Amino acid sequence: TNTIQVTVLIAGRPYLLNINKTDEALIHRLAKTINDKLAAFQAQQPSRDLQDCFALALLTCAVEAQRAAKEPVW
Repeated sequence: TNTIQVTVLIAGRPYLLNINKTDEALIHRLAKTINDKLAAFQAQQPSRDLQDCFALALLTCAVEAQRAAKEPVW
């Protein structure tokens, strides 16, 4: 099997994932994108708590993915 375990840090917390080995680089890039967006929201809106910034970062990622796909996900 091509399944491997990787740990990614998102919002400072480690997450152990079982993934296809071919997806490893993608998973790390996505984790970095999420963390970068989270940091940007925290810098722009320091009064918001981590949960709010995390939700906004993920929503932004979902909108970008939706636009890239150019078709409804749901």
